[in-house]
Parts: sequence; structure tokens; C-alpha cells
Amino acid sequence: MLKTKVTLGLFYTIGLVLLSFGISMMILADLGAGPWDALYVALADILGFTVGTWILIVGFLLILLNAFLLKRMPDFFAVITIFIMGFFIDFWLLFAFADLIVPDTGSRIAMLAGSILIIAAGVSLYLQANFAPNPIDGLMMAVNVRTGLSLSKSKTVLEVAVMVIALIIGGPIGVGTVIVAFGIGPLIQLFFVPVSKIKSKMVLAPDAASK
Repeated sequence: MLKTKVTLGLFYTIGLVLLSFGISMMILADLGAGPWDALYVALADILGFTVGTWILIVGFLLILLNAFLLKRMPDFFAVITIFIMGFFIDFWLLFAFADLIVPDTGSRIAMLAGSILIIAAGVSLYLQANFAPNPIDGLMMAVNVRTGLSLSKSKTVLEVAVMVIALIIGGPIGVGTVIVAFGIGPLIQLFFVPVSKIKSKMVLAPDAASK
């Protein structure tokens, strides 16, 4: 039981660290961030505060909105996820990559491609824990429940709506935004299956060893 909790905790933490790293790389590549990340960058540019702080602010508001839409108590465990994400994104952007200069378009394209793969891997890892879901995923579920749209359609509607808002207020919208909005799902699924198998082997390892 303890080994299972430790394993899931590792998947959750490593997944969020990778996810924050990938998002930071995408922002620095400057070829378009994901719709929500573009929104955070735009809010940081217009109103101040850091990108990580806006992840916390918007995430907390979404937790309250999701509770209202679903008519249930707010899932305050989700604060853990947005706190970790906000902390590490500020760490990568303001400290680890503070002096990073991307010299040419080829390097930016390579960064964008790498960031998308890292984001997909990170999401696949953190979802294994089934703990403290991102409030954005909670909003997708709430829209699904209240409108009857499928999860896929709910996700797409939200991503497009946020992308339009980010574009209007000056967020970094570009090819990366479009890829994340419409193509990240299949990549997450691509990573999810092998990652699930690795998790199962790690969780079941003690039982297998005792036989």
C-alpha cells in the first residue's frame, strides 16, 4: 500500500514538473503557447504579477466556478496542482531560463517540438495518480455535465474560447497554440498507454516478487 502511494506520488510530481518545463519551453520558443498559457502570459503582461501567480489566481477562480456549475463543494485539493505548476513555471522562466536567448527560427522550432512532447509526457504521468486534477480539466467536466457535450467537444470549445480571449488581449498566439488546442490529445494518449503499463509494473512488483 505504501509503495503504491509513493509510486503514484512520484508519477504525479514528476509529471507536473515535466509539464511545467514543457510549458515554459513553449513560451520561450515564442511560436505560440497553449491557449490557457497564452492567457496567463497576456494577463502577466497587462496587469503584472508572474505567469505562475496568474496560474494560481485563474485556477482558484475555476475551482469556485466548477463547484457552482456542478453544484458541489469546491475541490480545494486542486490547489495543490496549480500551486506546484505555478511555482515551477516561475522557477523555469524567472530563474533557470532567465538568461536564455533563442538565436534562430530553427532553434525555436526545435524548442516548440520538444516542448509539445514534454507536455504530453508530463500530462500522461500526472494523470496516473488520479489526484487533485487541474481545474481546467474540472471545467471540462463541468461543461460536459451542464451542456451534454462530449468531453472531447467540451475540451475543444473551451480551448478555442480561451484562445480567442488570449488573442484579443495580446497573448502569444501562434502555431504552437493551434497544435496544443487541436493535437495534444492524441500525443497524450500515445504516452498514456506505455506510462500506464510502467505504473502497473511498479505497483504490482511486490506481489509479483512474493509469488
